[in-house]
Amino acid sequence: MLPVLERDLIQKRSWMTGEQLVDYFAIGQSTPGIIAVNVATFVGYNRKGIVGAIVATLGIIVPSIIVITVLAMFLESFADIVIVQKALRGINVAVAVLLLNAVWSFGKKTIIDAVTAFIALASFISMAFFNVPGYAVVLVTALLGLAFRFRPVRGSDGKGDAA
Repeated sequence: MLPVLERDLIQKRSWMTGEQLVDYFAIGQSTPGIIAVNVATFVGYNRKGIVGAIVATLGIIVPSIIVITVLAMFLESFADIVIVQKALRGINVAVAVLLLNAVWSFGKKTIIDAVTAFIALASFISMAFFNVPGYAVVLVTALLGLAFRFRPVRGSDGKGDAA
């Protein structure tokens, strides 16, 4: 999804910068709800205020509701067909590849040094192997990010400056 948003919102329409998109995407992941809806709401608000947020949110929700409703009407009659089951398994593989692509693309933009690489790796390990809840990882990594962002940096004169 991130590459599509980047192409449409940054390259095609010039509605925002890459940094803004990454920020919106990160906020969209950490707030309740579907990431695409959250990002659309943020972009709409950024462009046209409250009215833009409402229109953007409806614009991304309504088509999905229509498609899902139509598919649900026919799904029961197709669910037992072997070729449909195989097609759905193939779609699962395609979705996994798209998710890996999004993770790779997002990682290239957000992992910029050894500190952010360590935070990303520690986050993955804590969730994948120790079942740490996502909200805890988000809270801890936000605090770590802030701590490293505003840590004092030693200048050549030995005095600490804000980063």
